[in-house]
Amino acid sequence: MPRYAMKIEYHGGPFVGWQRQTDLSSVQGAVEAALSELEPGVHNIAAAGRTDAGVHALAQVAHCDLTQDWSPFRLSEALNYHLRRVPVAIVDCAAVAPDWHARFSARERRYHYRILTRRAPATHLKGLVWHIKQHLDVDAMRAGAAHLIGKHDFTTFRSTICQADSPVKTLDRLDVRSVEGDHGTEIHFDVRARSFLHNQVRSFVGTLERVGAGSWRPDQVLEALNARDRGACGPVCPPTGLYLAGVGYPDDPFAPEAS
Repeated sequence: MPRYAMKIEYHGGPFVGWQRQTDLSSVQGAVEAALSELEPGVHNIAAAGRTDAGVHALAQVAHCDLTQDWSPFRLSEALNYHLRRVPVAIVDCAAVAPDWHARFSARERRYHYRILTRRAPATHLKGLVWHIKQHLDVDAMRAGAAHLIGKHDFTTFRSTICQADSPVKTLDRLDVRSVEGDHGTEIHFDVRARSFLHNQVRSFVGTLERVGAGSWRPDQVLEALNARDRGACGPVCPPTGLYLAGVGYPDDPFAPEAS
């Protein structure tokens, strides 16, 4: 059976998350329903990572197995036709080897988080950012974030329902920067690691927001990390500002030379 990789963009607002759930609207369910319109039957696609309710994706990656040979362009066009009523789009598609796996072949995941800081409510960006009315000290947030880079036991920043075998992960990148946008000042977080614990990025951002607001000192982030206690974490930020920004593979299936 030919296997295809799909790069998927979606707005997480209408969905319970990526993972298929009975009688509930999910991104996985929407893509699988579109596949069933092309080749009738049950489709079970696998993704690089699961996103929670309200979380968006700029470049989620999933793979599917089909019985027919499709040109990647024709497959993406056909899927997008059947997805047109939901905020999900196949932005790229590629034929891959039968043993290629969207999750297990991945070598890194990249997440992006957006905070909008202004007094006025968010209108055009509502549901796409975390709106905070006060100014945040970006330099202090960077200083706090520096304590999280590297290999650590991230129990403090792990959801109590996380199913990962170990809380030890290596965080390769956690950049914090201020961006002047059309709707006001935004604080952007760019986070990269091979894999993440459940709610890890949202726990980071929620804790660093406390630093930026002046409620925490930057070195309290290190104290919280060393506590290895979920109770030491700052608040978990809302899902609305979080995006799965990309997935890295040893050989990018979507690279022009791979097509």
